[in-house]
Amino acid sequence: MTPRSITALNALPPAEREQRYGEIIPPILLQRFGIDPRTFCDSAGNKLFTLTASPDAYSVELEMRHAPAAPDPLFYAHLTDTTSGQLTVLLAVINDPEGPRFDVDRLPDGTKTRFGTSHRNVPAEVAALQAGLAPGQVRRGLRALREMLAAFDDFVKQLGRDMFFIEPLTYHNAILFERYGFAYQQGKRWMESIHFRFSPEGDLLSRLDGSTPFRQPGAEKSIRGRSWAIHDGILGEPYTGVHMYKFVGKHAGVSTFAEGEW
Repeated sequence: MTPRSITALNALPPAEREQRYGEIIPPILLQRFGIDPRTFCDSAGNKLFTLTASPDAYSVELEMRHAPAAPDPLFYAHLTDTTSGQLTVLLAVINDPEGPRFDVDRLPDGTKTRFGTSHRNVPAEVAALQAGLAPGQVRRGLRALREMLAAFDDFVKQLGRDMFFIEPLTYHNAILFERYGFAYQQGKRWMESIHFRFSPEGDLLSRLDGSTPFRQPGAEKSIRGRSWAIHDGILGEPYTGVHMYKFVGKHAGVSTFAEGEW
């Protein structure tokens, strides 16, 4: 029988489980870094793919590195089955391993920041901002979001399902997911209210006063600028509770910031 859930995939024999989860990794990443799509090894035979999931678990973490000793994964994903039986992507990241690293994920003493929600390494965030990164990014991406979501579409379809869910942790991620066909299960009205609050009639423009590097005048015009200001607390409340979904092969046509540029 075809597995229809993360729990069922985790119960497969290890080799089959690895191949099934490996289908999530965008082929363009494997090709770029010379990784064998069958063995997930480099040319020297080093295994670069790691799965973290016990046979009876309802979630899985995937890590693909471009080199054995790489400090950060090239590709990372955390998937889970919800209590209602839905497949949800809790986190998905693509890093450019050849680009500079910005330690926004940890303090100088090694304390984890939890994406800036529990602590903030402000000097690292300023450097990331100036380098063109968005909140939460430790490295620049590889412009492979389209390929990653296409791989998720195929993976979900092979499970015999027609939709999957995702939880954007930042404002800019939600806007990007809109543009790739996602709709809102929860949070659309809040996203629309954020858009209004950044308008001339809203209350946030006056707070883009240059008081911090993340609150520069004009930031309301860009997706990244808004996201940094939100990360900096401009809303007066944390960005949380947004849940989105996508039907395989379909585009929902939702847009809460249509005119926004990156």
